[in-house]
Amino acid sequence: MNLTDQQKIRIGACAWSFDEWRGAFYPPDLPESHWLEFYARHFPTVEIDSTFYGAPAENTVHRWVDTTPTAFRFACKLPREITHTCRLRDCSAELNAFLHAIEPLAPKLQVILIQLPPSFAPKDGRQALRKFFEQLPRNFRFAVEFRHAGWHRPQIIRLLEKYRVCWVWADTSALNERNLAPFEFLPRTTDFLYLRLLGDYATKYDRDGLFVHRYDKLLWKREAALESWSLKIERHLAEVRNVWTFVSNHFEGFAPETCQRLAQRLGFELPLPSEAETALSEQDRSQLDLFRSDEARMTNIEGMPKSE
Repeated sequence: MNLTDQQKIRIGACAWSFDEWRGAFYPPDLPESHWLEFYARHFPTVEIDSTFYGAPAENTVHRWVDTTPTAFRFACKLPREITHTCRLRDCSAELNAFLHAIEPLAPKLQVILIQLPPSFAPKDGRQALRKFFEQLPRNFRFAVEFRHAGWHRPQIIRLLEKYRVCWVWADTSALNERNLAPFEFLPRTTDFLYLRLLGDYATKYDRDGLFVHRYDKLLWKREAALESWSLKIERHLAEVRNVWTFVSNHFEGFAPETCQRLAQRLGFELPLPSEAETALSEQDRSQLDLFRSDEARMTNIEGMPKSE
């Protein structure tokens, strides 16, 4: 794979705020308010999960923008009030309020995810979906994740193509099928791909609603799935502008390492924090950052043409 093709691919996690990552990805003493900044040193993109629960505060959005590099990109979920409570009906006010709230993120916001509930079926949802697409603004890109198989129809593909909405490729295959390559309905409806490696949500909670696993290391490997998805990405790479891939902890147990493993299959490196970097104290890290910025400044000065 050449460099241009690699630059089309962005791989990241479905969120960044996980307590289990403290000590496994984030340094143990790093305040949570600095987690996104640290995450963005190692990954080029992230999917914002918190917007599913409501529109973010203005200062929160500005912090996301200010603490990430210029080339860093976000995707975010539409609030569940729109997708799950209103079920896409009569929600113009809620949609406009959300789009207004995230407006400061626009330069770094690549895709807005419309994650539909499994109960949202074509029988009573087709008209609502069409009317919702009609009111979507053209200055944002959207992707829709169907969780009901009834949507897998040619006329729905054409609907998404008409409104330039991406059909999300989502892998939610069961854990006992992890050694099988996923068989999915995978239409391509836009000039970009949006892949979500979500895994088996039955591994998340037990009957009492308690967490089953601690997600700070690989717990099970999905070699066949990663190989299959990497081949699918490569097959479509020449036809699209970008590929956005977001990984959940539930896919293999530890999203950062799954991201790295997929990148390796696609022929490029996605280095995770070294043990030494993770173990650095807050003070040591600040001094290291200061050293790096001084070093970069001196490099820029030395690289400038000398005046005559």
